Amino acid sequence: MKTKNTFGIHFVIRTPATEKTTMSMIYARITVNGQRTEISLKLKVSSTLWDSVRGQAKGKSQEINKINEHIERVRSLITDSYHQLIHQKKVVTVGAVKDLFLGIDDSEMSILKLIEYHDKVSVGKLSQGTLKNYSSTTKYILKYLMYNYNRRDIFLSELDYKFIFDFESFLRNCKPIHKHQPLNNNGIMKHMERLKKIINLAVTMQWIKQDPFPKYKLKYEATDRKYLSKNEFNTLINKRFRKQRLESVFDMFLFSCYTGLAFIDIFTLKPSNVVMGNDDKYWIHTRREKSKVTVRIPLLPEALELIVKYRDSVVANELGKVFPVISNQNMNYYLKEIGCSCKFTKELSFHMARHTFATTVTLNNGVPMESVSKMLGHREIRITQIYAKVLEYKLSEDMDNLRIKMAKQ
Repeated sequence: MKTKNTFGIHFVIRTPATEKTTMSMIYARITVNGQRTEISLKLKVSSTLWDSVRGQAKGKSQEINKINEHIERVRSLITDSYHQLIHQKKVVTVGAVKDLFLGIDDSEMSILKLIEYHDKVSVGKLSQGTLKNYSSTTKYILKYLMYNYNRRDIFLSELDYKFIFDFESFLRNCKPIHKHQPLNNNGIMKHMERLKKIINLAVTMQWIKQDPFPKYKLKYEATDRKYLSKNEFNTLINKRFRKQRLESVFDMFLFSCYTGLAFIDIFTLKPSNVVMGNDDKYWIHTRREKSKVTVRIPLLPEALELIVKYRDSVVANELGKVFPVISNQNMNYYLKEIGCSCKFTKELSFHMARHTFATTVTLNNGVPMESVSKMLGHREIRITQIYAKVLEYKLSEDMDNLRIKMAKQ
């Protein structure tokens, strides 16, 4: 029986074949019992300044010294991982050494294992859009782990308030993973909120002894819900487009203004969702993709006209949808063009139509907030009350009419 293990570490460089550069990535090559693996140090060095025999950078500059110091730290940590496995009388393999160094251990729940479990049990419960947002949060967690801990994972037992606090600080200073989605305060709070929900799952499953979140407070900033004013909406509905791609996007945007349906709800809207109500008028009966709340919306004549317009659409019929829908990204791209043609100072986005329905189309025309809340599919009326401030416009209009009447007396 083999009782002695062989172990070695050597540092090498690799230059990507696709890149025309003398800069190379540094890797730690680990060998255990003849089996080999490599770990990237996330560092680059000029290939002309690399000593392949000694496995370190050549020179005495401050930058070279930092590189070599980091190499030695990694060498020490990998060696410690190897000896820790021996001390714990575990099976020593090159994979086990690598996992221990990277903070991965099958015997203890880690943050990435928890995220994988959360994603697995959330399929069917959360919308694809929400799952996509969790995926973005995971990417930031991975970046944070490499930046702060030089690791790809961390045990739940290691999580504390400092981990949470430092993650927020990291988000406030890191480069966004999506250039078109810069991280503002509320965006950062959304990532923190998702992490909190994931950790709450670990608390419920008793995979973590102490919740690191109790002292942490989410701090959202009040934001203005962008919508089209009465004048802007009138400008829009009187606009005509010759290009078919713009016309269909324009019509779907208007339909959202008349119904309050979000993009994903129009994307999934089928002819079977348009039904005749007890009042002998057409209604939409559907369920919101985001909240899974059932909504029933009486159709305004303008909305019904748009449905009828696309009844014979080849694209819509092939998709089995009410409208010839396209992706949200392309939809918003064309809406920018539509907004420019209307000479709006604000940038149009599809969700602005939902806000326009809540404000300009309903609340400002005297529809009770309770009714608006039902049609929007809000679980609580306090969510709808966000739009209440726009009633100032209606108050101003009413007072102007009062002034005119009093002037005539």
